Order: sequence, then C-alpha cells, then structure tokens
Amino acid sequence: MARKHEARDGLSEYARKRDFSKTPEPEGEAARGKGREPVFVVQIHDASTVHFDFRLEVDGVLKSWAVPKGPSGDPHDKRLAMPTEDHPMAYADFEGVIGEGYGAGTVIVWDSGTYRSLATDRHHHEVPFAEALEHGHVSFWMEGTKLRGGYALTRIRRPRDGDREAWLLVKEDDGHASAHSTTEPTRARSALSGRTLKQVADEAAEQTSP
Repeated sequence: MARKHEARDGLSEYARKRDFSKTPEPEGEAARGKGREPVFVVQIHDASTVHFDFRLEVDGVLKSWAVPKGPSGDPHDKRLAMPTEDHPMAYADFEGVIGEGYGAGTVIVWDSGTYRSLATDRHHHEVPFAEALEHGHVSFWMEGTKLRGGYALTRIRRPRDGDREAWLLVKEDDGHASAHSTTEPTRARSALSGRTLKQVADEAAEQTSP
C-alpha cells in the first residue's frame, strides 16, 4: 500500500506543471497487469530543443531522464541524462503535439519494450531497483525493438549550489553492443505508428485547422 501511495505522490510534480484542459498528455495512470516485467519507453520530444526522454517503470510510475543525444548502442558513448519529473504509466503510449506551455512540441515513441533489473549490492546480492536508484547506480537488461542488452545509469552529480542532478546512460559491452549511434531524431520513425515527428505535427495541424 505504501508504494502505491508513494507512486501517486510522485506524480504531483507532473500534474502541477500541466493544464490538462489544454494538453493531450495523459492525466493519470494506465492499469498494467501483474506478474510481468516492467516496461521502458524512449520518446523523442521536439521541444525548445530536440531530445530523447528515457523512461523506466519503477514502483508504478515512469522514472524519467532527458537524454539530449539519445541512448547509444556503443559502450564507448557516455550519454548525459538529466532527471525530470515522474510520469504516469499511460505516458508509455503517448504520441502527439503538446500545445503552448510546459514541454510544448511534438512527441513520438522511438522505442519501447520491457526490462529486467540487474541491480546488486557489493556482495552481488539482488537489491530493489528503486533502492539502487537512490544509491546512484542501476544496471538493467533491455528488450526493445531498437535497444537490447545491458545498460547502466550512474549518477555523476547531486543537486547542489544551483546545479541540477546529472546521470550517465551507458551501454554495456555485450553481444548487443555496436558502433552505431542513435538515429538522427528528425528522421527517426515511431516504434508504434511508423510516423516521423513532422508527420505527427502535420496530422495534428490538419485536425485543428478550420
């Protein structure tokens, strides 16, 4: 029960930043079945700058990081990941155009799938994923359309003296590693609908035109 209460409270910042009478973003959570692996989603967001939003399901919400250059399949690439507010589970399927206000711009789902935790303590005992996040390092195995294999998120800076918290997202050197970097975002296609950012934006404009 405590975890569910914490998950609801964790969405207060998400709700505070949005006017749901104006944004098409989902207001609440979408029910997810029990006895399954947690999900992840990576969205491309054409806001004030084009970036990737990396989200992992943790305790009933989508823990989120803005990754300017996007996830990479190359273990040599260290991708900066800046934490953002928790998002509701329903956001995992969200595509569309956010109007004026916070986060204005077009969103597509670049990749989605499931992941499993590889988080352990120094004695190699499994630890809860949320606990590992609090300690600043998590390892996990991704099963997506584009992202597969092991990845790690590591906190490199705590928030202090006006600086924002910062993490690094890095691909593990395994059988799914490659020298390929992330697709150029304006040419990337949605893993759900096959549309580009421009196509989603054009369709939204057509629906709102008189």
